[in-house]
Amino acid sequence: MSHDPVERQPPSVSLRLGPVVPESQSRSGAALGAALAFALGAVALWATNALVGKTLLALYPVSQVQFLQFCGAAFVFALIRLTSTSPSPLVGEVGSARSAETDEGCSSGVRRRRSLEHPSSDLASRGHLLPQGEKGGHALAYTVGFLGLVGTMVLQYIGFASMPVIEANLVAYTWPLMTAAAVIVLGRPRRPLLLGLAAALGFVGVALVVSGGRAQTWFEGGSPVGYLAAFGSALCMAFYSLAVGRLAVPPERLLLPSALIGVALTFAWCLHDGVVRPSGAHLLLGLYLGAGPMGLGYYFWSRAAKLDHGGRIAVVAYLTPIASTFLLTLSGESLSMTAVAGAVLVIGSCLAVGIEGMETRHDVQNGR
Repeated sequence: MSHDPVERQPPSVSLRLGPVVPESQSRSGAALGAALAFALGAVALWATNALVGKTLLALYPVSQVQFLQFCGAAFVFALIRLTSTSPSPLVGEVGSARSAETDEGCSSGVRRRRSLEHPSSDLASRGHLLPQGEKGGHALAYTVGFLGLVGTMVLQYIGFASMPVIEANLVAYTWPLMTAAAVIVLGRPRRPLLLGLAAALGFVGVALVVSGGRAQTWFEGGSPVGYLAAFGSALCMAFYSLAVGRLAVPPERLLLPSALIGVALTFAWCLHDGVVRPSGAHLLLGLYLGAGPMGLGYYFWSRAAKLDHGGRIAVVAYLTPIASTFLLTLSGESLSMTAVAGAVLVIGSCLAVGIEGMETRHDVQNGR
């Protein structure tokens, strides 16, 4: 019998040369890395949305552009659905998250910590956001998909068609600010007054973008309907980003029915408005809007939201208006200096809210 103390130790202990990293932290780090990768992929596609949309809206009615877009998105979602290996519409990342909770013992301390780190997830579970196995749960899931996809895109393009595209784009992209602020407000921020000031400055920035520095006449650059539609688009996308990560339905199963409904609704809209025969190049651009920014963009963002329930990727989303505004500027669009100042306030406030959220989660993890 050997008395070597090394042999009496488990192999995992004797062979580990570096600091011991808990498996849960390793999984969390890998999930965050994957979430950032998916989020950046979505941002890269979304950055082209306004420029391509502006090109087509100059020649075709918004209904026809939307019809082509939803056709392209439905094709991509159907392709993803056919190649998906998910065994059940109610099995996804949520299942793996629950198994992780079981592995950790499901202690009351763990549950309390999770509720503090992911307040919207805890709120969803307490409010029975998606009662699995019930028809009501499926109906709610598909309502989230409809509002997130059809509501966001239709309202956004009504805004594009009714006001300067560069301004509509900035107003529509207030949704990351809404998402980040909602997540932090549901939690326990260290500096609530500073957080409230940052959010208020963000919406002051929106007012400057909308007014363009005109003290007496607002909405001079477009109709009030356009500005309201762009803001409604932001609300729909903020709601979708908060809700999709809490649903048990994988994105490919959630988004395909919504895209098919969008195809049917925009087809009826086209029949009402009349159809203009698109050229080959414009047809491809319209389908690209659906396959790229709408199809893969939404799928990537939905995967990112499921992997990062803490709302950290909301800050990444603000790369989109920066990149898309730059592309629109290259195409000849321009903003007044007042609107530029408003855009800086909007983007800066979202970053401040995101940083506050990261600090709050850091304090929770360290038991402060």
